[in-house]
Amino acid sequence: MQRILIVEDEQEMARGLRDILEFEGYDVVTAGTGKEGLQFLTRKEPDCIILDLMLPDINGYQICEEIRRQKFNTPIIMLTAKAQDYDKIRGLEVGADDYMTKPFSVGELLARVKAILRRTGQYAQDLEVVRIGSCLVDVKHFTVSRNKRQHSLSHYEVELFKLLYANANQPVSRDEILDKVWGTEKYPTNRTVDNFIVKLRKKIEEDYKNPKHILTIYGVGYKLSP
Repeated sequence: MQRILIVEDEQEMARGLRDILEFEGYDVVTAGTGKEGLQFLTRKEPDCIILDLMLPDINGYQICEEIRRQKFNTPIIMLTAKAQDYDKIRGLEVGADDYMTKPFSVGELLARVKAILRRTGQYAQDLEVVRIGSCLVDVKHFTVSRNKRQHSLSHYEVELFKLLYANANQPVSRDEILDKVWGTEKYPTNRTVDNFIVKLRKKIEEDYKNPKHILTIYGVGYKLSP
C-alpha cells in the first residue's frame, strides 16, 4: 500500500484530505508541524508528501529545502493560498514537484497524486547513469555529479531529462514535454517547462547561460546534445 504524508496545520483540512485519500486506498499519515513531518520522513520515507506552505514552525519552502538537502527524492505536492507566479516558481525551485492553490477540487488533487505516484514507479526503468559532457547523470539515484560536486534531481527533472535523452539530437516541443512529463493540459504551462530547463542546465552545464548540451530550438522547444 502506498503511503502519503500530509503536513498540514489546519486540522479540518488535514482530516478531510486523509479521509479522501484513505477512501482511495492509500495509507495516510498526518503531521501538524514541519518538524513533525521531517521526523516522520526520517523514520519511514513515504511515497508522496502533500505539504502546506504556511505552517506554525517551519514554512513549506524551508521543509522542501531540508528534504532535498537530506537527499530524499520523495515527490512533493505543495499546497498554498498564494496564487502568484513568484510563489509557485519559488516552490518548484526549492524542491516541490507540483503546486496547488487553495481552494482546489478533490478530483484534481487525486489526479495529481496518482500521476506523481505513477511516474515515480518508472524511475528505476531504462536509464541508470549517463555521461553528458563533464558530468554524470545518475537517473536511478536522482543525482548529477560534476567537478567533485553533486546535485540532487527532483523526479520531474529526471523525467524531463529522460525524455530529452530518449530523443537525443532531436528537438522536443514544449507541448510534448508537457504531455509526456506532466501529463496534464491545464497545469503547468510552457513557462514551467522553461523553468525546469533552467534548473537542469544549472546542474548539467559548465555555463548554464551558454549551454552546450541542453539547447533551445527557437519556436519549437529543446534538444539534448550529449
